[in-house]
Amino acid sequence: MGIDIPWARAELAQFLKLTDLYVPPDPPGVITISSYMENRGSEADIVASAHVVEQILDRLLPRWRTEVPNDKNKTVNRWYQHREAAQRADAALQRDAEVRARLGDNSPQLSAGAMHPWVWEGARALWQSGHFREAVTAAARKVNAETQNKVGRRNPSETKLFQNVFSLSAPKADEPRLRLMDDDGSDTFRSIHRGAMAFAEGCYAGIRNPNSHEDGLPELPEHEALEQLAAFSVLARWVDAATLETI
Repeated sequence: MGIDIPWARAELAQFLKLTDLYVPPDPPGVITISSYMENRGSEADIVASAHVVEQILDRLLPRWRTEVPNDKNKTVNRWYQHREAAQRADAALQRDAEVRARLGDNSPQLSAGAMHPWVWEGARALWQSGHFREAVTAAARKVNAETQNKVGRRNPSETKLFQNVFSLSAPKADEPRLRLMDDDGSDTFRSIHRGAMAFAEGCYAGIRNPNSHEDGLPELPEHEALEQLAAFSVLARWVDAATLETI
């Protein structure tokens, strides 16, 4: 499901309102000369709002913590970085479609935050710090672990795990299967499960292994890493939706 734009913009606007800076009035009968400014909202209200806003920012600007300047957090206000990120996110929500159309790129956009939760939960922290290759590896490990959890096994793992769970043979006492459709004896049933095995092997042999075992590899470009995450998201959705078949 896509982001609820009116809701997100309202949350961002509320946060910006709470963190707006102003010079507090002098007490009655007192005149002060000071550049001191404070936020309009209470600290409790700002913290509560920030909890939601940070999740919006993570979806729209995954690397806002490293890409948006925070040098004025101490000298101006602790919420300075959040405010600039919120302003950028609001502009993206309001004008992204227009900008892409005007620049001649109005194609569908792929969002890491919209991928299967196993993938994005595994990758999020590393992705936000710009460690794209490691983020893909972490996502691969998460999909492997969740698949093991679903079938109740710790061995085998990765390629051998998926070959086993998508095997066309009947389940055994210690080897449950994952079924993407009922076994009706059709070529479709066989094709789907052979395809799932081959796809999983490609993900782990062709993506996960090189990313985690080759020293000195340059950092992945973000768009390539996003494509690799998408591959693991497809696999995760298949596993998540599959029926567990035991004896």
